[in-house]
Amino acid sequence: MRTLPLLGLILALQAAPSTAQQSPLVAMQTGDDSRGWQAVGRLQLGDRGFCTATLIAEDLVLTAAHCLFDKETGARLPIETIEFRAGWRNGRAEAYRNLRAAVVHPDYVYSGAEDLERVGYDVALLQLDRPVKLPQVQPFPTGPEPDANTDVGVVSYAQDRSEAPSLERSCQVLDRGGDILVLSCDVDFGASGSPVFEMGPEGPRVVSVISAKAESQGRKIALGVGIETALPLLKAELGLGKPGKVRLLSGTGGAKFVKP
Repeated sequence: MRTLPLLGLILALQAAPSTAQQSPLVAMQTGDDSRGWQAVGRLQLGDRGFCTATLIAEDLVLTAAHCLFDKETGARLPIETIEFRAGWRNGRAEAYRNLRAAVVHPDYVYSGAEDLERVGYDVALLQLDRPVKLPQVQPFPTGPEPDANTDVGVVSYAQDRSEAPSLERSCQVLDRGGDILVLSCDVDFGASGSPVFEMGPEGPRVVSVISAKAESQGRKIALGVGIETALPLLKAELGLGKPGKVRLLSGTGGAKFVKP
């Protein structure tokens, strides 16, 4: 999880304030708590920490692009040092998988300096070395990014809750600009790559990936990237089909923000 230097951030795209009640962050410490969420896992980055990641097919995992880079050198982490631990909870995972391949959004460029415009491209797709075929670990479907004022949920690991995932069942999309979502959700270091879910009648579907945390007018917020446009590109990079009809990405990376 990156902290962007955006204290006092002012959103140029102002949405009406949400009146929905935000649910508390709940740790999923037991098997009953985590049932149905085991496809969310901890992405272990060798000895350099971890991110959160999500199984969206038996052998495909979504996370944030910046998780795959060494923050000190800017180099890509060797994929052999990365391990996906599905449903990690209290020292044990439902499944452990290494990576066969990993690709980041073709417009994502990593650098040591934080850049708000890169948030709109901060998504990566990982191909596991072996598929996860377990009845209790069901990949999540994906969907288009939601509009402003939509209720969403987040499942994440973080620095002070690294041994079990936490669920925030209801937070809100405060604003949206291009492929960047501004969220009221509670995130912290380690939550990079966490899935943002929209809870539909057929169950949760992944609509965004957490990229960073920031502040707006003294209020803590989270920034996420939509995946609808990115997924076909990432799958094509892995040789899993042609991207087909792709919506043109904004040259400014999506949302427009101004600093005071």
